[in-house]
Amino acid sequence: MIGLRTRFGVALVVFVLCLVYALPSMPGIGTALHSVLPDKKINLGLDLKGGIHLTLAVGVDQAVSNSLALAGQDIRRLGKDEKIVVLRPRVVGGDRLEFLLPRGDDRQKLEELLHKHYPQLVFDEPVAGDSGQLRFVGRFTEAEANRLKDMAVDQALRTIRNRIDQFGVAEPDIRKQAGYRIQVQLPGLSDPRRAVQVLGQTAHLSFHLVREDVDPRKPVLPSGVMALPHLERGAANGEEQLIAVEKDAMLSGEDVADAQPTFEQGQAAVSLTFNSRGADIFERVTGENVGRRMAIVLDGKVYSAPVIKQRIGGGRASISGSFTTQEASDLAVVLRSGSLPAPVTVEEERTVGPSLGQESIDSGVQAAVAGAAAVVVFMAFYYGLSGVIADVMLIFTMLIIMAGMAAFGATLTLPGIAGIVLTIGMAVDANVLIYERIREELLHGFSPLAAVKAGFERATISITDSNLTTIIATIILYQFGTGPIRGFAVTLSLGILASMFTAIFVSRAIFEYWARKCGPKGISI
Repeated sequence: MIGLRTRFGVALVVFVLCLVYALPSMPGIGTALHSVLPDKKINLGLDLKGGIHLTLAVGVDQAVSNSLALAGQDIRRLGKDEKIVVLRPRVVGGDRLEFLLPRGDDRQKLEELLHKHYPQLVFDEPVAGDSGQLRFVGRFTEAEANRLKDMAVDQALRTIRNRIDQFGVAEPDIRKQAGYRIQVQLPGLSDPRRAVQVLGQTAHLSFHLVREDVDPRKPVLPSGVMALPHLERGAANGEEQLIAVEKDAMLSGEDVADAQPTFEQGQAAVSLTFNSRGADIFERVTGENVGRRMAIVLDGKVYSAPVIKQRIGGGRASISGSFTTQEASDLAVVLRSGSLPAPVTVEEERTVGPSLGQESIDSGVQAAVAGAAAVVVFMAFYYGLSGVIADVMLIFTMLIIMAGMAAFGATLTLPGIAGIVLTIGMAVDANVLIYERIREELLHGFSPLAAVKAGFERATISITDSNLTTIIATIILYQFGTGPIRGFAVTLSLGILASMFTAIFVSRAIFEYWARKCGPKGISI
């Protein structure tokens, strides 16, 4: 049995800790005592603070196509290492990989290589052509395609989170949705248009060889070639010119390890550093194509197409173009935080103004204050001094909720305020159960101290059972709910735990002390 001194000691320690964590979130007080209080505060959600809500769609089919293109290049490289010639690997229809084997005698060796390194690719029966060459057509298995799509969404989620972190937005809410979509909420954003630009920018970086022998203005281009706009530096009025490049990329942004804004010849640019895999491929490609031009393509536009003068080692390259300093800095953030594995488009954009958020705060606070005031008056009127104790415990409960949300970095939303209002009723409900049990024991002739002990012991079972079922419901809401529902679950679960502590633990210590002091005179209940 826990003694009264221990109960009061625990209650005092909890009160002091909660006060320390709750004060930073109180207007005025938190600012004045900023140097001695914790930095953690209650964060306001999008519906209270204002900001921007985005729904982004991930082009997962493009991610599968990009993976096929990279697989084709790797098959060509692996074949070369095994003295197997593989020609013109390309992606057809977005979901099929096609390449030629000029020497049919190498079929068995190639199939063994494919089976060993690419079991996730399924190939049709090779089609024989002129001079004994074989045409292979393969595609990813359904399981592999689904895995790549899920991985593309997960990678996009991490990339967007990294971009937001470097962009300086506090407490973003980023989560996956059905249909390969991502929901982004950015509370308190002061420059939403720039955030949309940074997040919506695909930054799909790739390196392609230029086809000088193809006229990009022709209506029909040869297979495996595409025409892209070339942003010529110094072109009048930002005029775009077309350039023909090979469809299959030699390198992609996935191989970029770092990106930093820099200056080249007085112009803003972005310096790239490749990872070990990218550095090896970049050195091999530049060594095999000396004298040709390599196009640096970002989001479907050629930013530069320098001539490869020699093999380039060290894993470094740069993107130059008509950048402003801010554009180069933003692009470096995007590339440094990771190139998106597939195009991402903004399907929905909603902006919540700070004034609307303030109206929600005012309405929620008014509802909470009105409900709390009605409860306080009723408890004091109906239960006398015991009701006043219940009101004090209610204030203690609210303090624990505020401290808990601040300590765990939880975000307060409008549904969260609704959870707090509901907690007020549930906290008082526990006191009502206890008080009615004490009244019954007093009517049965028990002494005040015996009635208090029996009332708390018997009511605790009912309170614990009812609150436990509610906590189970809040866990389910938090696990499967979205942002607002999660906010409701967090505040309600914190409120339930806090109310059980104050009603069963702290309140019992006060009543037992009171009953011992009053003796046979009785307690006001």
